[in-house]
Amino acid sequence: MTRLTLVAPIDGWLVPLADVPDAVFADRLLGDGVAIDPLADMLHAPAAGVIVSVHEAGHAVTLRLDAGPVLLMHVGLETVSLGGAGFTPLVRAGQRVDVGAPLLKVDLATVAAGAKSLVTPIVVTEGGFAIAWRAEPGRIRRGEPLLTLAAGQPDDRADDKPAFTASASRTLRVPLAHGLHARPCAKLAELARSFDAEVRAIKDRRDARLRSPSAMMTLAVAHGDTLTIAASGADAQAAADAVADLIATGMGEGTPLAAPALPKPAAPVPPPRDGILTGVAASPGFATGIAAHFVRPEPILAQTSEGAAPERARFAEALAALGVALETGSGTASAEQRAIVAAHRALLDDEDLIERTHARIDMGDSAAVAWRHVMRDQADALRAAPDPHIAERADDLIDVEVQLQWRLAGQIAPAVALPADAILLADDLVPSQVASLDPALVAGIVTARGGPTSHVAIIAASRGIPALVAAGPQVLAIAAGTPLVLDTAAGTLAIDPDAATWQQAQGEAARRAVRKAAAQAAAALEGRTTDGIRIEVSANLGKLAEAAPAVAGGAEGCGLLRTEFLFLDRATAPDEDEQAADHAAIARALAGRPLVIRLLDIGGDKPAPYLPIAPEENPALGLRGIRVALARPDILATQLRAVLRASQAGDVRVMAPMIAKVSELRAVRAALDAASAALGLGADMPLGVMVETPAAAVMADGLAAECDFLSIGTNDLTQYVLAMDRGNPAVAGSVDGLDPAVLRMIDQCCRGAALHGKPVGVCGGLASDRLAVPILIGLGVTKLSAAPAAVAEVKALVRGVSVDRCRTLAAAVLRVSTAAEVRALAAALLEELGL
Repeated sequence: MTRLTLVAPIDGWLVPLADVPDAVFADRLLGDGVAIDPLADMLHAPAAGVIVSVHEAGHAVTLRLDAGPVLLMHVGLETVSLGGAGFTPLVRAGQRVDVGAPLLKVDLATVAAGAKSLVTPIVVTEGGFAIAWRAEPGRIRRGEPLLTLAAGQPDDRADDKPAFTASASRTLRVPLAHGLHARPCAKLAELARSFDAEVRAIKDRRDARLRSPSAMMTLAVAHGDTLTIAASGADAQAAADAVADLIATGMGEGTPLAAPALPKPAAPVPPPRDGILTGVAASPGFATGIAAHFVRPEPILAQTSEGAAPERARFAEALAALGVALETGSGTASAEQRAIVAAHRALLDDEDLIERTHARIDMGDSAAVAWRHVMRDQADALRAAPDPHIAERADDLIDVEVQLQWRLAGQIAPAVALPADAILLADDLVPSQVASLDPALVAGIVTARGGPTSHVAIIAASRGIPALVAAGPQVLAIAAGTPLVLDTAAGTLAIDPDAATWQQAQGEAARRAVRKAAAQAAAALEGRTTDGIRIEVSANLGKLAEAAPAVAGGAEGCGLLRTEFLFLDRATAPDEDEQAADHAAIARALAGRPLVIRLLDIGGDKPAPYLPIAPEENPALGLRGIRVALARPDILATQLRAVLRASQAGDVRVMAPMIAKVSELRAVRAALDAASAALGLGADMPLGVMVETPAAAVMADGLAAECDFLSIGTNDLTQYVLAMDRGNPAVAGSVDGLDPAVLRMIDQCCRGAALHGKPVGVCGGLASDRLAVPILIGLGVTKLSAAPAAVAEVKALVRGVSVDRCRTLAAAVLRVSTAAEVRALAAALLEELGL
């Protein structure tokens, strides 16, 4: 029998739950447990697990323990009314924590003054575990044994159920002043259990069972939110009405709503104006084709267990088989794809996921049902995360879950039949689906949901498939076989265009194909304008296997080596020898061409488990890039020594990411000098800075005085200049690197660097954008580092323009006010020059 010991999460006096002066806890409506009257101001994790939710008022944390049970820690009584005063959450939904990890800081004086009591209930709300032992009432110190849980029968509130189909529903706005927190959720659960019905609450396409108060709390239902109560079963209508009526009373906490309690029926989605849908570009390109809907095949899950031992064995065999398949299939993948495969492979070794699956198998689930429950529960927790980068990673969990299900079923996922020139339409996709697509058949991808930085977007770009995401539910209403024109530069999908538009689009696609072929044929020619000015065109790389193809495509070096791919999705950092060998091999493959190695750019949406970063309200403005390296001088010193050793194999230069201050550059220079001295090297290695922040652009003159070159990362610079998260689909459509504000910042950077005669390059997305290239040259950029697939065309474009015409264009775009005007001016020049 599985047993689990929990330790006290806070110093204080242990009291029986029955003595808590609140019937919801004393009568165990939320579950069994204990309570602690705290003497300290910090709540810690009583065991390892994953944060399910942190209430918006900060007073309650829900934690799913590794073995499966869910624990609610509710600091004080009636503390929700404080509205967060006195509480400082230190974790967020979806975050994994170890035993003893700080969860919540409490200002005891503030909370005691406004709450009914400081007593803190600690309750097991679900998970199929019962309390086998609890500490005796009295003084208890943090870390001392508190409870022992023993696995019983699977919790009926957590079991996988057949597909839920509601036969009755009610929709209302929630009048409770503090939303559905612990007390009302417990009362609703008690009411729901009195009916012969399955009852669920639905908010913003997420749902939770009424019988599970902890699940209900993860919905974070606030005052004024619209909520649908749906029910199925013999008492469906009565249950839906009773629950809705109880909520409508306010449950003793009601306050007036700003609008009628029952919202108006949602208006039907209007057809797109002029047959055009708009979305967010995830992978660049232009395509014509016909609509084809993608429906992911899934195996039939074995619902009945054959016993714990056979199911565990089946599960272990499937894990091993999928691990081998992932390793085998990643040999020829790009660096981006390889990193994604590594992330998926790591999930198969995740002890937390495996142990939770084993726990459910031991309680009677089949391996298939147990795995589905664990993975989808974890995916839900990620989707609840406020950071869109983290929320997007839920798709990876579902992807791995389904891949393993096929192996548990002893089958191979059938190939999806697609017509030629298919523009694939789907609600959303998972990475393995995109990786399995044949680019010869798939002309493009358009999804209703998804984000531009998801793994799906990364793989689509690496395979050269144009992709548009977050285009809305109308995508799914397009009939199969409908002619479509996809233009990711404009962020549009034209549906069933007229004959003239269709003919024009096909002509444009054909012209692009001819242009691409001509550029590839002349790829070996150097980048030089018609008036003889040298513009070096390099490639952005991530691994050794990409170097030779990039050179064959015309790359004159590597303007950005993303070293983080060596560091991500592994348990420990690569040592100095591994880093040096990797970088030296790439330098040799470039055969004397320059190799610019960017120092570790980690943090934000690129976490590493061995470089823990505390939860940040805004990771994009927190500890990332060079700030991480300077905070971990051991990691920085090791990487600098590896880069210096690799310089013996070729023309190697080093570049620091996310520089915002001259003092940061000086710190990196000092570390580089120290590493060089330690290795006995005399020659100075060129040191450059990434210009990704407005601060760096504004201070370009000061930076240029102390560095050897500057390289503009236009992706990050754009989001910081416009104060728009490029990973957030809600605003990503407006994040345009050709916005005049961004171009003015690039202009300021080039002018500052010119004062000291230092070259400026661009290694961000604008370096691969045809319309941007002449503008960048006109602003003073002399080095472009593009995506490998775009190098030949960028070089061809450079050879077709003069610096004089580029400067005239640059001066013109700095005077306009919108990105659309910028694009129109650039397009006019290219058309005039026949490019």
